[in-house]
Amino acid sequence: MKKILSAMAVSAILTASVYADLTKVEIGAGAWAQTPSGTANYDRGLGVTGTNTFDETKDTSAYVWMLVKHPIPILPNIRLEYTSIHATGKASGSWNGLIAPANTNSVLDIKEYDIIPYYNLLDNTFWTTLDLGIDIKVMDLDYKVEPNGTFTGYEDTYTAPIPLLYARVRVEIPATNIGLEGDAKYVTTGSSTIYDARVKVDYTFDISPVVQPALEIGYRAQKIKIDENDEDVKTDMDFSGFYAGLMLRF
Repeated sequence: MKKILSAMAVSAILTASVYADLTKVEIGAGAWAQTPSGTANYDRGLGVTGTNTFDETKDTSAYVWMLVKHPIPILPNIRLEYTSIHATGKASGSWNGLIAPANTNSVLDIKEYDIIPYYNLLDNTFWTTLDLGIDIKVMDLDYKVEPNGTFTGYEDTYTAPIPLLYARVRVEIPATNIGLEGDAKYVTTGSSTIYDARVKVDYTFDISPVVQPALEIGYRAQKIKIDENDEDVKTDMDFSGFYAGLMLRF
């Protein structure tokens, strides 16, 4: 987390220094108090046919983001995001050929890396900004069924790049430093649907013409529903809750 934030900050400063007034750079970091819900079903054969059910316990996860908007119309702008998710639950069924006893704990850790090339269709036109693009969401999942008595547990890791449509709308309230913003990433195919949506309000402090700090607070909701016949892991997971963080505008 610290390495990611440091790298984004250095990139932002270098970009702003090189292109001066031609490029807009923003970075932000904060915490997301998300509550998980739903299930994940494993059917991988070889003794792995189990179910995970989340216990809907709130967990606070970190996030970092950066956007770079340049003046070259033919080239897309770029937005980068990182989010971590930690969720606990209960596992049942067969794992490596062993039946999990009642009340066997499970842990799911997800790291999400979003690479979003986008075009700026409106740039503060009548105080409104509109961005459209593609999000390549790379998800690193680390799932663990914890040992319980003679049950030895189970571990699995999985990395999946997922393409989603991306849209962002922002409205600046005239004569104030307040901005209202919403964005969404979405894809659906067959019986599967994945989305990641946010709404927020932010306040920018007019302290310096070079670097302007800001505060943001909002609500974020994710759904990961994978229900395809050829998939050995089927999920119907939701993560939602409020988030808050700090921003820097260059």
